[in-house]
Amino acid sequence: MVIRRVLAPRIDFGALRRELGLPDRFPPEAQQEADAAAARPLPALTDRTDVPLVTLDPATSRDLDQAMCLTRRPGGGYRVRYAIADVATHVRPGGPLEAETWRRGQTVYLPDGNVPLHPETLSEQAASLLPDVERAAVLWTIDLDADAATVGVHLERARVRSRAKLDYRGVQADADAGRLAEPIALLPELGALLTARGLRRGAVNLPLPEQDVEPDGDGWRLVLRGPVPMEDHNAQISLLTGMAAADLMLAGRIGLLRTMPAAKPEAVARLRAAAAPLGVDWPDGMPVGDVIARLDPAQPRAAAFVDQAAELMRGAAYTAFDGEVPAEPGHGGVGAAYAHVTAPLRRLADRYATEVCLALYEDRPVPEWARAALPRLPGTMATTDRTAGAATRGAVELAEAVLLADRVGETFEAAVLDVDAPVTRGGRQPGGTVALDSPPVRARCTGELPLGERVTVRLVTADPTTRRVTFARA
Repeated sequence: MVIRRVLAPRIDFGALRRELGLPDRFPPEAQQEADAAAARPLPALTDRTDVPLVTLDPATSRDLDQAMCLTRRPGGGYRVRYAIADVATHVRPGGPLEAETWRRGQTVYLPDGNVPLHPETLSEQAASLLPDVERAAVLWTIDLDADAATVGVHLERARVRSRAKLDYRGVQADADAGRLAEPIALLPELGALLTARGLRRGAVNLPLPEQDVEPDGDGWRLVLRGPVPMEDHNAQISLLTGMAAADLMLAGRIGLLRTMPAAKPEAVARLRAAAAPLGVDWPDGMPVGDVIARLDPAQPRAAAFVDQAAELMRGAAYTAFDGEVPAEPGHGGVGAAYAHVTAPLRRLADRYATEVCLALYEDRPVPEWARAALPRLPGTMATTDRTAGAATRGAVELAEAVLLADRVGETFEAAVLDVDAPVTRGGRQPGGTVALDSPPVRARCTGELPLGERVTVRLVTADPTTRRVTFARA
Protein backbone atom coordinates (compact mmCIF):
# COMPACT_ATOMS: atom_id res chain seq x y z
CA MET A 1 0.00 0.00 0.00
CA VAL A 2 1.39 3.41 -0.97
CA ILE A 3 1.21 5.70 2.05
CA ARG A 4 2.56 8.97 0.69
CA ARG A 5 4.24 10.20 -2.47
CA VAL A 6 5.69 13.58 -3.39
CA LEU A 7 6.95 14.71 -6.78
CA ALA A 8 10.65 15.58 -7.04
CA PRO A 9 12.39 17.34 -9.95
CA ARG A 10 14.81 15.70 -12.34
CA ILE A 11 17.68 13.96 -10.56
CA ASP A 12 21.00 12.69 -11.93
CA PHE A 13 22.02 9.45 -10.21
CA GLY A 14 25.23 9.19 -12.27
CA ALA A 15 27.46 10.56 -9.50
CA LEU A 16 26.13 7.92 -7.09
CA ARG A 17 26.85 5.18 -9.63
CA ARG A 18 30.41 6.45 -10.08
CA GLU A 19 30.94 6.82 -6.35
CA LEU A 20 29.98 3.18 -5.79
CA GLY A 21 31.99 1.96 -8.79
CA LEU A 22 28.96 0.30 -10.39
CA PRO A 23 29.58 -1.16 -13.87
CA ASP A 24 27.58 0.21 -16.79
CA ARG A 25 27.88 -2.84 -19.04
CA PHE A 26 29.02 -6.46 -19.09
CA PRO A 27 32.42 -7.41 -20.53
CA PRO A 28 31.94 -8.54 -24.16
CA GLU A 29 32.94 -12.14 -23.46
CA ALA A 30 30.44 -12.39 -20.56
CA GLN A 31 27.67 -10.85 -22.64
CA GLN A 32 28.43 -13.21 -25.51
CA GLU A 33 28.26 -16.22 -23.22
CA ALA A 34 24.90 -15.05 -21.85
CA ASP A 35 23.51 -14.47 -25.35
CA ALA A 36 24.64 -17.92 -26.48
CA ALA A 37 23.12 -19.55 -23.40
CA ALA A 38 19.84 -17.71 -23.99
CA ALA A 39 19.71 -18.99 -27.56
CA ARG A 40 20.24 -22.65 -26.63
CA PRO A 41 17.20 -24.94 -26.31
CA LEU A 42 16.35 -26.18 -22.85
CA PRO A 43 18.12 -29.39 -21.79
CA ALA A 44 16.17 -32.59 -21.25
CA LEU A 45 14.31 -32.06 -17.98
CA THR A 46 11.38 -33.60 -16.15
CA ASP A 47 8.22 -32.09 -17.63
CA ARG A 48 6.24 -30.17 -14.99
CA THR A 49 4.54 -27.78 -17.39
CA ASP A 50 1.18 -29.18 -16.22
CA VAL A 51 1.61 -27.44 -12.85
CA PRO A 52 -0.34 -24.13 -13.03
CA LEU A 53 2.35 -21.88 -11.57
CA VAL A 54 2.07 -18.09 -11.31
CA THR A 55 4.59 -15.42 -10.34
CA LEU A 56 3.95 -12.67 -7.77
CA ASP A 57 6.24 -9.64 -7.83
CA PRO A 58 6.23 -5.84 -8.05
CA ALA A 59 4.38 -4.78 -11.19
CA THR A 60 7.47 -3.53 -13.03
CA SER A 61 9.70 -6.56 -12.31
CA ARG A 62 10.92 -8.74 -15.17
CA ASP A 63 13.65 -10.68 -13.32
CA LEU A 64 11.18 -13.28 -12.04
CA ASP A 65 12.91 -15.82 -9.79
CA GLN A 66 9.93 -17.64 -8.29
CA ALA A 67 6.60 -19.11 -9.32
CA MET A 68 4.17 -20.95 -7.04
CA CYS A 69 1.16 -23.20 -7.01
CA LEU A 70 -0.66 -23.95 -3.74
CA THR A 71 -3.10 -26.83 -3.35
CA ARG A 72 -4.75 -28.85 -0.62
CA ARG A 73 -3.49 -32.36 0.03
CA PRO A 74 -5.92 -35.27 0.01
CA GLY A 75 -6.74 -36.00 3.63
CA GLY A 76 -5.76 -32.54 4.87
CA GLY A 77 -2.86 -30.17 4.79
CA TYR A 78 -1.22 -28.28 1.95
CA ARG A 79 1.16 -28.81 -0.96
CA VAL A 80 3.47 -25.94 -1.93
CA ARG A 81 5.10 -26.17 -5.33
CA TYR A 82 7.68 -23.45 -5.70
CA ALA A 83 9.68 -23.16 -8.93
CA ILE A 84 12.96 -21.24 -8.78
CA ALA A 85 14.75 -20.05 -11.93
CA ASP A 86 17.54 -22.54 -12.70
CA VAL A 87 20.37 -20.10 -13.34
CA ALA A 88 23.05 -22.82 -13.15
CA THR A 89 21.60 -24.26 -16.38
CA HIS A 90 22.71 -21.09 -18.18
CA VAL A 91 25.98 -20.12 -16.43
CA ARG A 92 29.02 -22.27 -17.13
CA PRO A 93 31.38 -22.87 -14.18
CA GLY A 94 34.76 -21.30 -14.83
CA GLY A 95 33.55 -19.13 -17.70
CA PRO A 96 33.68 -15.33 -18.13
CA LEU A 97 30.02 -14.93 -17.18
CA GLU A 98 30.49 -16.69 -13.86
CA ALA A 99 33.56 -14.54 -13.17
CA GLU A 100 31.58 -11.35 -13.83
CA THR A 101 28.74 -12.45 -11.54
CA TRP A 102 31.30 -12.88 -8.76
CA ARG A 103 32.45 -9.30 -9.31
CA ARG A 104 28.85 -8.06 -9.07
CA GLY A 105 27.53 -10.36 -6.35
CA GLN A 106 23.92 -9.22 -6.63
CA THR A 107 21.59 -6.96 -8.55
CA VAL A 108 21.78 -3.34 -7.40
CA TYR A 109 18.55 -1.40 -7.73
CA LEU A 110 18.58 2.30 -8.58
CA PRO A 111 15.70 4.56 -9.68
CA ASP A 112 17.20 5.20 -13.13
CA GLY A 113 17.88 1.53 -13.89
CA ASN A 114 19.18 -1.61 -12.24
CA VAL A 115 22.73 -2.94 -12.31
CA PRO A 116 21.87 -6.62 -12.84
CA LEU A 117 23.76 -9.65 -11.63
CA HIS A 118 23.24 -11.31 -15.02
CA PRO A 119 22.82 -9.79 -18.50
CA GLU A 120 19.21 -8.95 -19.31
CA THR A 121 19.12 -11.62 -22.05
CA LEU A 122 19.10 -14.06 -19.12
CA SER A 123 17.80 -12.16 -16.08
CA GLU A 124 14.79 -10.61 -17.82
CA GLN A 125 14.37 -13.06 -20.68
CA ALA A 126 15.66 -16.62 -21.09
CA ALA A 127 16.08 -17.49 -17.38
CA SER A 128 13.21 -15.40 -16.02
CA LEU A 129 9.97 -17.25 -15.22
CA LEU A 130 7.90 -15.11 -17.57
CA PRO A 131 4.36 -16.26 -18.38
CA ASP A 132 3.43 -18.58 -21.24
CA VAL A 133 6.98 -19.77 -22.03
CA GLU A 134 8.82 -22.89 -20.93
CA ARG A 135 11.73 -22.36 -18.56
CA ALA A 136 14.30 -24.44 -16.69
CA ALA A 137 13.60 -24.41 -12.96
CA VAL A 138 14.45 -26.07 -9.69
CA LEU A 139 11.08 -27.21 -8.37
CA TRP A 140 10.54 -27.52 -4.62
CA THR A 141 7.50 -29.52 -3.55
CA ILE A 142 6.87 -29.05 0.16
CA ASP A 143 4.05 -30.92 1.88
CA LEU A 144 2.57 -29.43 5.04
CA ASP A 145 0.06 -30.72 7.57
CA ALA A 146 -3.10 -28.85 8.55
CA ASP A 147 -1.10 -26.65 10.94
CA ALA A 148 1.48 -25.82 8.20
CA ALA A 149 4.24 -27.99 9.68
CA THR A 150 6.52 -29.48 7.01
CA VAL A 151 6.01 -33.22 6.57
CA GLY A 152 7.82 -33.84 3.27
CA VAL A 153 10.16 -32.20 0.76
CA HIS A 154 10.84 -33.15 -2.87
CA LEU A 155 13.37 -31.40 -5.07
CA GLU A 156 14.08 -31.73 -8.79
CA ARG A 157 15.21 -29.95 -11.91
CA ALA A 158 12.22 -29.51 -14.21
CA ARG A 159 10.75 -27.73 -17.18
CA VAL A 160 7.93 -25.42 -16.09
CA ARG A 161 5.58 -22.83 -17.55
CA SER A 162 4.10 -19.94 -15.60
CA ARG A 163 0.48 -19.13 -16.37
CA ALA A 164 0.45 -15.47 -15.29
CA LYS A 165 2.60 -12.60 -14.04
CA LEU A 166 0.77 -11.21 -11.00
CA ASP A 167 1.65 -8.13 -8.97
CA TYR A 168 1.16 -7.35 -5.27
CA ARG A 169 -1.35 -4.54 -5.54
CA GLY A 170 -3.52 -6.37 -8.06
CA VAL A 171 -3.44 -9.59 -6.05
CA GLN A 172 -4.26 -7.71 -2.84
CA ALA A 173 -7.28 -6.18 -4.56
CA ASP A 174 -8.33 -9.65 -5.71
CA ALA A 175 -7.87 -11.03 -2.18
CA ASP A 176 -9.97 -8.21 -0.70
CA ALA A 177 -12.70 -8.94 -3.26
CA GLY A 178 -12.53 -12.73 -2.73
CA ARG A 179 -11.50 -13.53 -6.29
CA LEU A 180 -7.91 -14.81 -6.01
CA ALA A 181 -6.63 -16.94 -8.87
CA GLU A 182 -6.74 -20.67 -8.07
CA PRO A 183 -2.94 -21.28 -7.92
CA ILE A 184 -2.67 -18.78 -5.03
CA ALA A 185 -6.20 -18.83 -3.60
CA LEU A 186 -4.79 -20.54 -0.49
CA LEU A 187 -2.03 -17.96 0.03
CA PRO A 188 -3.81 -15.82 2.69
CA GLU A 189 -4.81 -18.92 4.66
CA LEU A 190 -1.42 -20.60 4.40
CA GLY A 191 0.53 -17.38 4.89
CA ALA A 192 -1.33 -16.70 8.15
CA LEU A 193 -0.61 -20.23 9.41
CA LEU A 194 3.09 -19.94 8.54
CA THR A 195 3.29 -16.52 10.22
CA ALA A 196 1.72 -17.95 13.37
CA ARG A 197 4.21 -20.84 13.35
CA GLY A 198 7.03 -18.32 12.99
CA LEU A 199 5.86 -16.33 16.00
CA ARG A 200 5.77 -19.52 18.05
CA ARG A 201 9.39 -20.17 17.00
CA GLY A 202 10.36 -16.67 18.12
CA ALA A 203 10.51 -15.07 14.67
CA VAL A 204 10.54 -11.27 14.48
CA ASN A 205 9.04 -9.37 11.55
CA LEU A 206 9.64 -5.62 11.40
CA PRO A 207 6.80 -3.92 9.44
CA LEU A 208 8.89 -0.88 8.55
CA PRO A 209 7.55 1.22 5.67
CA GLU A 210 10.07 1.59 2.85
CA GLN A 211 11.18 4.81 1.22
CA ASP A 212 11.59 4.55 -2.52
CA VAL A 213 12.24 6.80 -5.50
CA GLU A 214 10.14 6.15 -8.60
CA PRO A 215 10.11 7.79 -12.06
CA ASP A 216 7.24 10.17 -12.73
CA GLY A 217 7.29 11.68 -16.22
CA ASP A 218 10.37 13.87 -16.48
CA GLY A 219 10.88 13.82 -12.72
CA TRP A 220 10.79 11.47 -9.76
CA ARG A 221 8.48 10.83 -6.87
CA LEU A 222 9.55 10.02 -3.34
CA VAL A 223 7.32 7.27 -1.99
CA LEU A 224 6.74 5.84 1.45
CA ARG A 225 4.97 2.50 1.33
CA GLY A 226 4.11 -0.25 3.75
CA PRO A 227 3.78 -3.88 2.64
CA VAL A 228 0.31 -5.15 1.74
CA PRO A 229 -0.72 -8.39 3.49
CA MET A 230 -0.18 -10.47 0.33
CA GLU A 231 3.48 -9.42 0.29
CA ASP A 232 3.91 -10.79 3.79
CA HIS A 233 2.11 -14.02 2.86
CA ASN A 234 4.31 -14.38 -0.23
CA ALA A 235 7.44 -13.88 1.88
CA GLN A 236 6.34 -16.78 4.08
CA ILE A 237 6.56 -19.17 1.11
CA SER A 238 10.13 -18.05 0.46
CA LEU A 239 10.99 -18.44 4.15
CA LEU A 240 9.44 -21.92 4.17
CA THR A 241 11.64 -22.93 1.23
CA GLY A 242 14.74 -21.38 2.78
CA MET A 243 14.18 -23.34 5.99
CA ALA A 244 13.73 -26.58 4.02
CA ALA A 245 17.02 -25.85 2.23
CA ALA A 246 18.81 -25.22 5.53
CA ASP A 247 17.54 -28.50 6.96
CA LEU A 248 18.88 -30.37 3.90
CA MET A 249 22.29 -28.74 4.22
CA LEU A 250 22.57 -29.24 7.97
CA ALA A 251 21.67 -32.92 7.61
CA GLY A 252 24.29 -33.23 4.83
CA ARG A 253 26.88 -31.23 6.81
CA ILE A 254 27.67 -28.91 3.92
CA GLY A 255 26.17 -25.69 2.68
CA LEU A 256 25.68 -21.96 3.06
CA LEU A 257 23.30 -20.54 5.65
CA ARG A 258 21.94 -17.05 6.17
CA THR A 259 22.55 -16.54 9.89
CA MET A 260 21.88 -13.89 12.50
CA PRO A 261 22.47 -14.06 16.27
CA ALA A 262 19.45 -14.15 18.53
CA ALA A 263 18.77 -10.85 20.28
CA LYS A 264 20.87 -10.40 23.39
CA PRO A 265 18.97 -10.23 26.69
CA GLU A 266 20.27 -6.74 27.43
CA ALA A 267 18.99 -5.49 24.04
CA VAL A 268 15.57 -6.97 24.74
CA ALA A 269 15.63 -5.37 28.18
CA ARG A 270 16.33 -1.94 26.63
CA LEU A 271 13.45 -2.42 24.21
CA ARG A 272 11.13 -3.45 27.03
CA ALA A 273 12.12 -0.32 28.94
CA ALA A 274 11.04 1.78 25.94
CA ALA A 275 7.65 0.06 25.66
CA ALA A 276 5.77 1.71 28.54
CA PRO A 277 6.78 5.33 27.72
CA LEU A 278 5.64 4.69 24.14
CA GLY A 279 2.32 3.24 25.26
CA VAL A 280 3.13 -0.24 23.98
CA ASP A 281 1.54 -3.06 25.95
CA TRP A 282 4.06 -5.85 26.59
CA PRO A 283 2.60 -8.58 28.81
CA ASP A 284 5.07 -10.65 30.82
CA GLY A 285 6.32 -13.63 28.87
CA MET A 286 5.18 -12.39 25.47
CA PRO A 287 7.93 -12.75 22.81
CA VAL A 288 9.13 -9.65 20.97
CA GLY A 289 7.70 -10.84 17.66
CA ASP A 290 4.19 -11.11 19.12
CA VAL A 291 4.43 -7.61 20.62
CA ILE A 292 5.40 -6.11 17.27
CA ALA A 293 2.77 -8.09 15.36
CA ARG A 294 0.02 -6.37 17.38
CA LEU A 295 1.17 -2.83 16.51
CA ASP A 296 0.04 -0.40 13.83
CA PRO A 297 3.30 1.09 12.49
CA ALA A 298 1.36 3.98 10.94
CA GLN A 299 1.01 5.39 14.48
CA PRO A 300 4.02 7.51 15.58
CA ARG A 301 4.55 5.78 18.93
CA ALA A 302 4.27 2.32 17.39
CA ALA A 303 6.62 3.37 14.57
CA ALA A 304 9.16 4.57 17.14
CA PHE A 305 8.93 1.24 18.97
CA VAL A 306 9.42 -0.72 15.75
CA ASP A 307 12.40 1.50 14.92
CA GLN A 308 13.88 0.70 18.33
CA ALA A 309 13.22 -3.00 17.74
CA ALA A 310 15.38 -2.87 14.60
CA GLU A 311 18.37 -2.77 16.96
CA LEU A 312 17.67 -6.42 17.76
CA MET A 313 18.19 -7.42 14.13
CA ARG A 314 21.93 -7.03 13.85
CA GLY A 315 24.71 -9.28 12.63
CA ALA A 316 23.14 -10.97 9.60
CA ALA A 317 25.77 -12.88 7.62
CA TYR A 318 26.39 -15.87 5.39
CA THR A 319 27.93 -18.89 7.10
CA ALA A 320 29.59 -21.56 4.95
CA PHE A 321 30.39 -25.02 6.31
CA ASP A 322 31.74 -28.31 4.99
CA GLY A 323 31.99 -31.26 7.35
CA GLU A 324 31.32 -29.49 10.63
CA VAL A 325 27.96 -27.91 11.36
CA PRO A 326 28.15 -24.30 12.62
CA ALA A 327 27.80 -23.88 16.37
CA GLU A 328 25.16 -21.17 15.82
CA PRO A 329 23.27 -22.10 12.62
CA GLY A 330 20.08 -20.14 13.32
CA HIS A 331 18.69 -16.85 12.08
CA GLY A 332 17.28 -14.74 14.91
CA GLY A 333 14.71 -13.03 12.72
CA VAL A 334 13.38 -16.30 11.30
CA GLY A 335 13.59 -18.26 14.53
CA ALA A 336 15.19 -21.21 12.73
CA ALA A 337 18.02 -22.22 10.44
CA TYR A 338 17.52 -20.59 7.06
CA ALA A 339 19.24 -20.34 3.66
CA HIS A 340 18.96 -18.12 0.60
CA VAL A 341 17.91 -20.26 -2.38
CA THR A 342 14.93 -18.43 -3.91
CA ALA A 343 16.47 -15.49 -5.81
CA PRO A 344 19.34 -16.79 -8.00
CA LEU A 345 18.70 -14.24 -10.77
CA ARG A 346 19.41 -11.44 -8.30
CA ARG A 347 21.72 -12.99 -5.69
CA LEU A 348 24.93 -14.93 -6.38
CA ALA A 349 24.81 -17.13 -3.26
CA ASP A 350 21.49 -18.75 -4.18
CA ARG A 351 22.89 -20.49 -7.27
CA TYR A 352 25.51 -22.37 -5.25
CA ALA A 353 23.30 -23.11 -2.25
CA THR A 354 20.66 -24.57 -4.58
CA GLU A 355 23.23 -26.81 -6.25
CA VAL A 356 24.27 -28.14 -2.84
CA CYS A 357 20.63 -28.89 -2.00
CA LEU A 358 20.05 -30.74 -5.27
CA ALA A 359 23.12 -32.91 -4.74
CA LEU A 360 22.19 -33.72 -1.13
CA TYR A 361 18.60 -34.53 -2.03
CA GLU A 362 19.73 -36.82 -4.86
CA ASP A 363 22.36 -38.42 -2.61
CA ARG A 364 25.27 -37.62 -4.89
CA PRO A 365 28.48 -35.65 -4.34
CA VAL A 366 28.21 -31.88 -4.39
CA PRO A 367 29.81 -30.65 -7.66
CA GLU A 368 33.33 -29.42 -7.04
CA TRP A 369 32.59 -26.02 -8.60
CA ALA A 370 29.84 -25.44 -6.04
CA ARG A 371 31.77 -26.90 -3.10
CA ALA A 372 34.85 -24.78 -3.84
CA ALA A 373 32.71 -21.62 -3.97
CA LEU A 374 31.21 -21.99 -0.50
CA PRO A 375 34.06 -20.53 1.63
CA ARG A 376 34.41 -17.55 -0.74
CA LEU A 377 30.75 -16.59 -0.79
CA PRO A 378 30.36 -14.99 2.67
CA GLY A 379 33.00 -12.35 1.94
CA THR A 380 31.70 -11.60 -1.55
CA MET A 381 28.11 -11.31 -0.38
CA ALA A 382 29.03 -9.09 2.59
CA THR A 383 30.86 -6.69 0.28
CA THR A 384 28.06 -6.54 -2.27
CA ASP A 385 25.40 -6.26 0.46
CA ARG A 386 27.13 -3.07 1.59
CA THR A 387 27.21 -1.73 -1.97
CA ALA A 388 23.53 -2.51 -2.57
CA GLY A 389 22.57 -0.93 0.74
CA ALA A 390 24.62 2.18 -0.01
CA ALA A 391 22.93 2.51 -3.40
CA THR A 392 19.43 2.30 -1.89
CA ARG A 393 20.21 4.76 0.90
CA GLY A 394 22.12 7.10 -1.40
CA ALA A 395 19.29 7.31 -3.94
CA VAL A 396 16.73 8.16 -1.26
CA GLU A 397 19.03 10.69 0.43
CA LEU A 398 19.71 12.38 -2.90
CA ALA A 399 15.99 12.58 -3.69
CA GLU A 400 15.29 14.02 -0.23
CA ALA A 401 18.00 16.66 -0.62
CA VAL A 402 16.85 17.68 -4.11
CA LEU A 403 13.23 17.79 -3.03
CA LEU A 404 13.98 20.07 -0.05
CA ALA A 405 16.86 22.13 -1.49
CA ASP A 406 14.78 25.32 -1.87
CA ARG A 407 12.91 24.96 1.44
CA VAL A 408 15.69 25.59 3.99
CA GLY A 409 14.27 27.53 6.92
CA GLU A 410 10.72 26.15 6.57
CA THR A 411 9.04 24.21 9.36
CA PHE A 412 7.43 20.76 9.12
CA GLU A 413 5.46 18.39 11.31
CA ALA A 414 7.33 15.19 12.17
CA ALA A 415 7.31 12.10 14.38
CA VAL A 416 10.35 11.28 16.54
CA LEU A 417 11.51 7.75 15.65
CA ASP A 418 14.79 7.57 17.52
CA VAL A 419 16.66 9.55 20.17
CA ASP A 420 20.42 9.59 20.76
CA ALA A 421 21.77 7.90 23.84
CA PRO A 422 22.82 10.40 26.52
CA VAL A 423 26.35 11.76 26.06
CA THR A 424 28.72 13.44 28.45
CA ARG A 425 29.23 17.19 28.44
CA GLY A 426 31.24 18.23 25.42
CA GLY A 427 29.67 15.58 23.17
CA ARG A 428 27.59 16.32 20.10
CA GLN A 429 24.29 18.13 20.32
CA PRO A 430 21.36 16.04 21.53
CA GLY A 431 19.09 14.86 18.77
CA GLY A 432 17.77 11.86 16.94
CA THR A 433 15.84 10.78 13.86
CA VAL A 434 12.52 12.24 12.71
CA ALA A 435 10.07 11.24 10.00
CA LEU A 436 8.23 14.06 8.25
CA ASP A 437 4.56 13.75 7.43
CA SER A 438 5.00 15.37 4.03
CA PRO A 439 7.20 15.05 2.10
CA PRO A 440 8.00 11.49 3.35
CA VAL A 441 11.54 12.31 4.52
CA ARG A 442 13.47 10.66 7.34
CA ALA A 443 16.52 12.56 8.61
CA ARG A 444 18.60 13.66 11.57
CA CYS A 445 17.25 16.38 13.85
CA THR A 446 19.02 18.21 16.66
CA GLY A 447 17.40 19.30 19.90
CA GLU A 448 15.68 17.69 22.86
CA LEU A 449 13.35 15.17 21.24
CA PRO A 450 10.55 13.18 22.95
CA LEU A 451 10.64 9.62 21.58
CA GLY A 452 7.45 8.63 19.81
CA GLU A 453 5.91 12.10 19.99
CA ARG A 454 5.04 14.62 17.29
CA VAL A 455 7.12 17.78 17.04
CA THR A 456 7.65 20.78 14.76
CA VAL A 457 11.07 20.89 13.10
CA ARG A 458 12.90 23.44 11.00
CA LEU A 459 14.93 22.49 7.91
CA VAL A 460 18.57 23.48 8.45
CA THR A 461 20.40 21.74 5.59
CA ALA A 462 19.36 20.23 2.26
CA ASP A 463 22.47 19.74 0.12
CA PRO A 464 22.17 17.53 -3.01
CA THR A 465 25.97 17.52 -3.44
CA THR A 466 26.56 15.78 -0.12
CA ARG A 467 23.08 14.17 -0.01
CA ARG A 468 22.70 15.65 3.48
CA VAL A 469 19.43 16.76 5.07
CA THR A 470 19.24 17.96 8.68
CA PHE A 471 16.59 19.53 10.88
CA ALA A 472 16.46 21.27 14.25
CA ARG A 473 13.55 21.22 16.64
CA ALA A 474 11.61 24.43 16.14
